[in-house]
Amino acid sequence: MTSNEAWHALAGGALIGAGSAALLLLNGRIAGVSGILGNLVQATFGEQAWRLAFLLGLFLPALVFGAEVTLLPRNWAWAAVAGLLVGVGTQLGSGCTSGHGVCGLANLSTRSLVATLSFMASAVVTVFVVNHGAP
Repeated sequence: MTSNEAWHALAGGALIGAGSAALLLLNGRIAGVSGILGNLVQATFGEQAWRLAFLLGLFLPALVFGAEVTLLPRNWAWAAVAGLLVGVGTQLGSGCTSGHGVCGLANLSTRSLVATLSFMASAVVTVFVVNHGAP
């Protein structure tokens, strides 16, 4: 990782933390993206507005500042399948990485600690298998 990439990662993490803190302080809500997205269609109009604004705030900076084309999916069908699998996983795990990893850990939740450790262990195994093949 270059020094420039490290600064980008640090800035991104700080913005995620600031956004999560702002949502909690100003709206009294936890910034669990899967819950925000999942409840968008079920919420009343006032609840839909902040949810939509939060989700747009996740994507608009990438559009404004330019997401790298190489990072966008080449096969949208696989991206849709992956998104559905993530949705199933967030339902099974009672939340997503943002909810557990950022907000749950900040609240010293044991459930979030176990969930985050599971996410990280799965990521390590996945990267190993992708880079080195199955053991």
